[in-house]
Amino acid sequence: MTAGSTERLLLTGRLVAPAGIVDDGAVVVQDGRIVYAGRLTSLPTGCGGLTVPEGWVQGRTLLPGLVDAHCHGAAGGEFGSDEEGAARAVTHHHRCGSTSVVGSLVSAPASRLIRGVASLAPLIKRGDLAGIHLEGPFLSTARCGAQDPAALIDVDLDLIEAIAAAAPGAFMHMTFAPERRGARALPSALGAVGALGAVGHTDADFVTTRSALDAIADVGARGGRPLVTHLFNGMAPMHHRSPGAVAAAMAAAGRGDAVVELIGDGVHLDAGTVRMIFDTVGADQVALVSDAMSAAGLPEGCYTLGGRDVTVHGRQVRLATGLLAGGVSTLLDQVRWCVREIGLELHDAVMAASRTPAKALGLNDVGELSDGRWADVVIVDERLELRRVMRRGQWLTPPD
Repeated sequence: MTAGSTERLLLTGRLVAPAGIVDDGAVVVQDGRIVYAGRLTSLPTGCGGLTVPEGWVQGRTLLPGLVDAHCHGAAGGEFGSDEEGAARAVTHHHRCGSTSVVGSLVSAPASRLIRGVASLAPLIKRGDLAGIHLEGPFLSTARCGAQDPAALIDVDLDLIEAIAAAAPGAFMHMTFAPERRGARALPSALGAVGALGAVGHTDADFVTTRSALDAIADVGARGGRPLVTHLFNGMAPMHHRSPGAVAAAMAAAGRGDAVVELIGDGVHLDAGTVRMIFDTVGADQVALVSDAMSAAGLPEGCYTLGGRDVTVHGRQVRLATGLLAGGVSTLLDQVRWCVREIGLELHDAVMAASRTPAKALGLNDVGELSDGRWADVVIVDERLELRRVMRRGQWLTPPD
């Protein structure tokens, strides 16, 4: 199917729709958009002259294109290093089913961050990247994780404006620690440039975290909801006399006032922890994120993240100190793990990797198989193994 084609393409199979799973599902694609998604037996009368893709295999499951709100790279490329590496990284994730990717940059000196953001502007303009996420540099040194502590600073509002100017319209969200000096002014400053606040890498107490999430919600940037960056990771453990950021985030998510990121790769969090969060706050308040770095899709070995040396062994990425430093999974890997390893319902796992992050970030054209959305479709088999990917009506992978 080519751009601008008037051909109507019919995809059939089990459909993971916003309201539930449709066993006799159908998706009709025209001009890069979905013009119908629902039961095959309920196709509108105007949907005549449909074309079935060559080599189409019956019995597959159709997922919406997955939406990765927190991703640092893949295939040897790191977002913010150079345009060519970033393009290689986003292509890897697109072909693996994450058809909407937000490029994340780790903490660095201001000049390097501005250059990194500028290097991503062409990918944003082409529609290859959905936006840019800054993970720092206004983070806690006590909970910096793999972030370079030397790069962490108090809030600098001038830097916010410079970042926004480096890639107009591309700055999507920013992770910050609400206990840092000047953080109270940050949600409004981010909102003024169209960016959403996200709480993370923080040692803040319950009250401080709750106040920050409330402030982000009050600004209402992008029409989205406050985010909590990879819940549990980069935070103090929750204690019954010192509940901290984890409890405040869970309480906000439980009220429907925040979305918590989870890295569901079987490494960053125990399976029981992931299941507990889904059971407690629901899939509408959980966004699965890859937190993938440049080694995703590559063999085990030594790599770098934000200039720091890391080692990849199996699914683990660690600094020399032993601290976890991002991941190597894709969102589809995480959906599969959530379903097969912890028994999560397929619909919940898929919504947490598509519709929930899209809504949280105000991405209205992606995240679900519905009329008018971009035709982003991920086809999997009965074991949830990837078979084919369509993005904006174009096949990214050949027939299986």
